[in-house]
Amino acid sequence: MSSHSPRLEADTFLASHPDVEAIDLLLPDLNGVVRGKRIEREALSKVYKEGVAMPASVFSLDITGSTIEECGLGLEIGEPDQPCKPVASSLTTTPWQKRPMAQLLMNMYESDGSPFFADPRHVLAQQLDRLKALGLTPVVAVELEFYLLDQNRDQRGKPQPPLSPKTGKREGHTQVYSINDLDNYADFLHDIADYTTAQGIPADTAVAENAPGQFEINLKHQDDPLAACDNAILLKRVIKATADKHGMEASFMARPYENEAGNGLHVHISLLDSDGNNVFAQSGQPYSDKLQHAVGGLLAMMADSMALFCPNVNSYRRLQPGYYVAMAPTWGVDNRTVAVRIPAGPDAARRIEHRISGADANPYLVMAALLAGIHHGLTAQITPPAPIVGNAFATERENLPNRLPDTLDALRNSALIREYFGNRFVELFATCKASELAEFERHVTTLETQWFLSTL
Repeated sequence: MSSHSPRLEADTFLASHPDVEAIDLLLPDLNGVVRGKRIEREALSKVYKEGVAMPASVFSLDITGSTIEECGLGLEIGEPDQPCKPVASSLTTTPWQKRPMAQLLMNMYESDGSPFFADPRHVLAQQLDRLKALGLTPVVAVELEFYLLDQNRDQRGKPQPPLSPKTGKREGHTQVYSINDLDNYADFLHDIADYTTAQGIPADTAVAENAPGQFEINLKHQDDPLAACDNAILLKRVIKATADKHGMEASFMARPYENEAGNGLHVHISLLDSDGNNVFAQSGQPYSDKLQHAVGGLLAMMADSMALFCPNVNSYRRLQPGYYVAMAPTWGVDNRTVAVRIPAGPDAARRIEHRISGADANPYLVMAALLAGIHHGLTAQITPPAPIVGNAFATERENLPNRLPDTLDALRNSALIREYFGNRFVELFATCKASELAEFERHVTTLETQWFLSTL
């Protein structure tokens, strides 16, 4: 990109969209929640030229939007601003807005121009650099599951499925891959297709999942993991806005219902060498030695990475037997009961599918952890255990940590995680999540009251 092209990008956009009145500057935080500022049209060129200031404490916010002062990015250091710069080619219109508007992704930097350590996008970029040094380019795809909900809660204050736009009835059950369910929500899905096309988000297939109002939308494979995660963040924004337009609510909460499946974030990864060859493929074999080493690294780092894959208290409600979420570091070929699946298909499409993460996870941090695991496996030439054949749930002991306190301990105590993510980032993430956990555990739940108030 030439030195003048960022400013040219702004000028070209404004000339092409004379009706745009304002632009949202988007900065995804540790939770993947989009923070930022709204500027008027006249200020866009200045943002491209000089950047914009946002507080460093954006990256020490908990899920409620409160600053965790123990992280050291708030009052302790005077609540300073950091410079933020546009992410190239991320400027797009937001066609669902009533007012003609646009949006622009931002990255945070240090005052000397170096990447700000707490920005998850920079954390991912560091892992990409490690693989590029090996002459390898990741090709990735993200799959996101979500629930459509009624905007009103039920009589117990719990979430409930929406009324079907087609039948007017509330969904009580559904069937996985049901075309009828796609037909019921055709207008909603059609708007998502229109909006993602307008924004250049490479959305692919839509699938009805096996719970009322649950869907999955897949993003196409890209040879730029940063762009793929940008698109995952922006797709969430599209889905939420479109649901609201249709009088519903969309949720990526890991498990909104006690008795239904959770929402997952599945990631597909292959690796290309400098000649464009898929190094996970080997002629005459189901997979290559490099794929085995990559899997070995992913399994070796899986327990230590769980806090990044499942970052919230509710994340672990999803890890239940019978809901196609592995709870052991397992792998296999064309087997959906394992944590790391090698999908069937031609050699050119040989890839890894990681199935542990919840849709509530930050896609930049999930992708960073996966690329770190693959890099570790390749450089250390780790050989994984034998692949699982058949039902892994029936044969493998559940030995991944499945409580947030345990996964935060594993993260903090992992020399490998600290090597790949840096001490400052690990302490920031763990401190923020530990504080959030302490606040959660301070509250008395409805179930506790039902069980103990009158009984004891």
